[in-house]
Amino acid sequence: MTTRAIVVRHGQSSYNTERRIQGRSDVSSLTQKGRDDALKTGTALSHLNFATIYSSPLQRAKTTAEIIKECLATPAQIQSTDNLREIDLSLWEGMLSQEVKDNLPEDYRLWKEHPDEFVMLLPEKDGGEKKYFPVVSLYEQARQFWQEILARHDGETILIVGHNGINRALISTALGIAPNRYHSIQQSNCGISVLNFSGQLGQSVQLESMNQTGHVGDFLPSLRPNHCGVRLLLVRHGETEWNRQTKFQGQIDVPLNDNGRSQSRLAQKFLKDIEFDFAFSSPMLRPKETAEIILQSHPQIELQLLDGLREIGHGLWEGKLETEIEQTYPGELEKWRTVPQEIQMPEGENLEQVRKRSIEAWQQIVNYALLQQSQTGLVVAHDATNKVLLCHVLGLDNQYFWNFRQGNGAVSVIDYPQGLDGLPVLQAMNITTHLGGGVLDKTAAGAL
Repeated sequence: MTTRAIVVRHGQSSYNTERRIQGRSDVSSLTQKGRDDALKTGTALSHLNFATIYSSPLQRAKTTAEIIKECLATPAQIQSTDNLREIDLSLWEGMLSQEVKDNLPEDYRLWKEHPDEFVMLLPEKDGGEKKYFPVVSLYEQARQFWQEILARHDGETILIVGHNGINRALISTALGIAPNRYHSIQQSNCGISVLNFSGQLGQSVQLESMNQTGHVGDFLPSLRPNHCGVRLLLVRHGETEWNRQTKFQGQIDVPLNDNGRSQSRLAQKFLKDIEFDFAFSSPMLRPKETAEIILQSHPQIELQLLDGLREIGHGLWEGKLETEIEQTYPGELEKWRTVPQEIQMPEGENLEQVRKRSIEAWQQIVNYALLQQSQTGLVVAHDATNKVLLCHVLGLDNQYFWNFRQGNGAVSVIDYPQGLDGLPVLQAMNITTHLGGGVLDKTAAGAL
């Protein structure tokens, strides 16, 4: 049975507004905006039935959890746990981020560029010092939380209210993202992420969505301070009739159905105020039409087509239902679901081939943006293409392909805040709220 974990970061705190480092200090409290956003988050989650609410004991998270609880139709008990405390940055707590950057430039550089190697020298009672690795320790804390909690809640839905750092570590340890990519995912105040576990930590897991902020009025996560790079909005095409029938389409050029066109129009409305500088799409009918509908609000943007963004070639599986594939290729579908990196599609592609051409196209897009000094671009592609790109962005190999959901018409946000000199940041993933399903993805599961 699937255990659903909904992960929320606390609302805006006084230290957040001052750009002070909080860590495990419990000095800052929610601002009025933080309280208002917690209330909006509770409203967005009010229809869900939570078995338990787990919260950090720090007041900014605890207050957020209490406000959310009051909104729920079926209130759940709040359990405080130290395993949800924020990252321990005791030597920096209370300092302005700019102060750390100015006064401890080498430490700050290591923190940003190699967080897994970042170390603090903490004083001991005997007058000596001990080395403490904050990010590595936080990941171990997150693993302990999952190992303890998942065993209790098989088939249930739980709410987790934590902090930016611990929430990143929770998502990362669930998905297999290494500590050196700590800064490659973002968690906004009151952002909502959804994880679906098939069992215990280390077994199959899916990130259904990450860092949804539309319920608090931020349709996309805001650009980080000092952003000087590129933002790419990665969209999956709208629904096709074969998606609805769960038929494998691959590189057969199936067009959108009426619902897919409706989803594309909703995506157009959702993105109409974004100032796009450029747009790319797979040349296949379904993403091309999706992109063209979205760009009706941006008639000055010329759509460019990249063959590397095509869907995976399923070869002889294309045009077939799962039952037909299982009959002809017994056991292969199960391997595709469990070890996708090992499957060679009959007369088609394997994931490494898709990854190679998709990444080449992706790098071409980023380079184009940098050369044109452009900031924001639209990229419309397919389920498999998007998933291998997400793996690439987060430093994961193809065995993690199924860890990401891509709904029809969904939007993901990927920033290169330092251009190609720095790691990309997944700001949000699989936003589908504009499609009318609330915080959960209600789009068709559909074969690829």
